[in-house]
Amino acid sequence: MRFLLLLPMTLLPLAAASSVVVDVRTAIERNDFSAGESDIERYRAAHGVTPEFLEALSWLSRGALAAKQLERAETYAKQTQQLAEAELKKRPLDTDPHLPIALGAAIEVQAQTLSERGQRAEALAFLRQELALYRGTSIRTRIQKNINLLNLEGKPAPSLDVHEFLGPRPTSLAALHGKPVLLFFWAHWCGDCKTDEPIVARLKAEFASKGLTVIAPTQRYGYAARGEEATPQQETQYIEAVRQQFYRDLLDVPAPISEENLKSYGASTTPTFVLIDRHGVVRLYHPGAMTLDELRAAVRKIS
Repeated sequence: MRFLLLLPMTLLPLAAASSVVVDVRTAIERNDFSAGESDIERYRAAHGVTPEFLEALSWLSRGALAAKQLERAETYAKQTQQLAEAELKKRPLDTDPHLPIALGAAIEVQAQTLSERGQRAEALAFLRQELALYRGTSIRTRIQKNINLLNLEGKPAPSLDVHEFLGPRPTSLAALHGKPVLLFFWAHWCGDCKTDEPIVARLKAEFASKGLTVIAPTQRYGYAARGEEATPQQETQYIEAVRQQFYRDLLDVPAPISEENLKSYGASTTPTFVLIDRHGVVRLYHPGAMTLDELRAAVRKIS
């Protein structure tokens, strides 16, 4: 089973991150974990354990996992989670942007470490336990993503909430049985989604004769252009403006607007691609961008 390590998982751009996070990420890029450890220990000596410290420590865990240093990755991740849980006794998880990044990464890395060791059942059990604990927080979607990476392919596709939408009225997934379906989860702020728009449009045209149906779920994030706070109505108008400007080839594709859709499909990474066969079974679950050749080959298998 494919299990992705998605290093750019952060709620803040690198330029906006604290200096210790930048320093550690730079050390990881050089594969210099000793330097990264020194950076965060100097920070800890000066400032103590803060959410910024925990995010930096979580980056060490992600870097070690990417380098296939499983024991080191697990050690960093468990330490991050332990210290994050201590912080949660002082404040709710989502009161500081660094804290959910750190805890979400710690959970993700521990699950991926188990999976890399062939302990898939243990990884799933761990993730489900954490999902039960943090279902009401911002990291729910990220945890669900990792569960789906392990367990969604070959299973019936979760239903979609299609009550609110842009573009044409969506058809329920149940009503689409007999047709192959491509779900293209996107966000108005997502550059990779805009880049992949021509790919989705091309495949939609190529496989139209096979009955391929494309649905493009999205959600509100509480802000619009330049991160400015927006009411739901203002953000909906902004999402439509983004569709008109950057998704011209997909304006005839239904775009359900529902946070619950992204939560149930674990679309904490955008774009996320999901391919559903004619029997309503998920055959591809892929957080992150895909090339035309990759996605075409996957669509061909279900058409």
